[in-house]
Amino acid sequence: MKPPTELRPDTRARSETVRPPPVAADAGLLLLRLTVGLILAGHGAQKLFGLFGGHGLDASGKGFEAFGYRPGAFFAGLAGASEVLGGLGLAAGLLTPLAAAALIGVMINAMALAAPKGLWAETGGFEYPLTIAVVALTVAATGPGRFALDRPFRWGHGGWRSAAFALVAGGLGAALVLAL
Repeated sequence: MKPPTELRPDTRARSETVRPPPVAADAGLLLLRLTVGLILAGHGAQKLFGLFGGHGLDASGKGFEAFGYRPGAFFAGLAGASEVLGGLGLAAGLLTPLAAAALIGVMINAMALAAPKGLWAETGGFEYPLTIAVVALTVAATGPGRFALDRPFRWGHGGWRSAAFALVAGGLGAALVLAL
């Protein structure tokens, strides 16, 4: 007896275009993107607008000046905007490599500030920004998953090019900020 797909030739063509049901990996990527993206967007909103118990742009700017970023308000605004836009992009799976680059750039700057204090957060180290940067790079490399606005686009599937773009663009942005 022939398999069911061989009984009717047109059945095979139609079955290949049907999307398989959602899988755990797509749900896991969605959960990861939403968690990290929305937390980073909220963190940026603290800097920019004083939301969620944040201090707002003026106070954040003074903090940035204390770290050596001058003018502080400009760099606080740049970091806050990168976190808000990058976080929302990562959460929605929209322009994922660019969103990842924005987050990687901010996190490289945070790691540069924290590096003298070691790895662990207990001593003021860089474990948190390192983790965020790796998550952003991983999402760029794997693609945002099926539940993402990028899904129909070429970069919505991840890959070496998307990961390289996110890492290089984020690294160049961070290097520019650190050089200023």
